Amino acid sequence: MLDIIGKRYWYLLASAIVIIPGLVSLLMAPGLKLGVDFTGGTLWEMKFNTPVQTAEMKEVFAQYDLGDTIVQTAGDNALLVRSKEIKSDSEQKASIESAVREKFGNFEELRFESVGPSVGQEVAQQAIWAVVFASVGILLYISWAFRKVPSPFRYGACAIIAVLHDAFLVLGIFSILGKLFNIEIDALFVTAVLTVIGFSVHDTNVVFDRVRENMGKRTGEPFEVVVNHSLLQTLGRSFNTSLTTAFTLTALMLFGGVTTKNFVAAMLIGIVSGTYSSIFNASMLLVMWENGEIGGFLRRLVPGRAS
Repeated sequence: MLDIIGKRYWYLLASAIVIIPGLVSLLMAPGLKLGVDFTGGTLWEMKFNTPVQTAEMKEVFAQYDLGDTIVQTAGDNALLVRSKEIKSDSEQKASIESAVREKFGNFEELRFESVGPSVGQEVAQQAIWAVVFASVGILLYISWAFRKVPSPFRYGACAIIAVLHDAFLVLGIFSILGKLFNIEIDALFVTAVLTVIGFSVHDTNVVFDRVRENMGKRTGEPFEVVVNHSLLQTLGRSFNTSLTTAFTLTALMLFGGVTTKNFVAAMLIGIVSGTYSSIFNASMLLVMWENGEIGGFLRRLVPGRAS
């Protein structure tokens, strides 16, 4: 029988190697490159009949008091402009449209989003509270659902650690992408992170539920043997579910619109991470906690604490 649990330290080490660069990037200012949904401002996407240089478009917006305007390409003959807030029905917007048409010809407005600074701060606060409440709810629910097994709190705590692993991995990768490629996060990104949390908990709960069933059927066997057997039973299901979801997200990434690419990318990263953490993190931590290995492992990591 394949011994998954026996290599638990290697799986946790692999997770640390992947997640630490992102955590370091998050600690380096700015942690994440925030979009207009959080900072306030205007996001304006325009599509032209012929290619338009970003520098030329920036010259047009420089005539107006809009601060440091950012202009990026967004596909075939399309440009994405980020600037200070422009009212959708203002004379300023009408003047800019006229100046753009005069210099580059007619264009199609693909997107125009304008958010005030106070709204952006409110979105950020709500996003943080949403993650906090979701984590607390998950911990309470799993602890209650597994109340008939010994130490049910451990199941909830291990599920939360796996969830945090997935959330921080997504945040860390987008922090790196923001520094390297100016990729910003928006309100859709928060939706993606919350969806990833739900997926991760669901996958972890399936594994833990099989552990609970096998504890009643395989009494007398060591706990890690029961968990290893449960993982082997759920391994195929977890991978098949993740692969079908990943195929769908990959199709959306390749053929979907520009506005949803970051959302899909966050989902794809989170789905892969959630599958890994459910099998190779949450279950490993549960066994280590049951065997009293966590304290000894931490003592070995801290100089001068080894016994």
